[in-house]
Amino acid sequence: MKWWNRPPRPAPPRATARHGRHGRAGRSSIVRPPLPPVDTRYERFDVAVGSAAEYLRSAWPELRDVSFEIAGLPVEPSEDGIPRWRIDRTARRIILFRIPVERLSRVHGAIGLARADDYHRRIVVEGAVFRAAADYLDRDPWDLAPDRYRWY
Repeated sequence: MKWWNRPPRPAPPRATARHGRHGRAGRSSIVRPPLPPVDTRYERFDVAVGSAAEYLRSAWPELRDVSFEIAGLPVEPSEDGIPRWRIDRTARRIILFRIPVERLSRVHGAIGLARADDYHRRIVVEGAVFRAAADYLDRDPWDLAPDRYRWY
């Protein structure tokens, strides 16, 4: 049978909704799927300092105008060793040094075993903020938030 004598072919089945024009599968989007936000040590340190500072500012009126700042390393070491923070009462500033706080502070769990997860690192940073604020106010760090760490 010659091609001109053949009966017409039935139409191909319609493409389903999962196929695009011309029967092909849909193409991928131009933009990649959303990636998780960049989470650096500096950003985690900044968030921990900021949340502890906001808590202290809300609890103590003397700290409302104090700026909590972050620096990498102290410029000059003190006689007592490497400082974790510097207090400037005339400029109303507390400067926390990120690298000494993160690397030289000891991270301990509740039973004395060394732990290095994000939760315990955050407690170390918050503890440094509380100790620096207590140094600024000439108080004991435990007096700043007696109810916050009651479970210790």
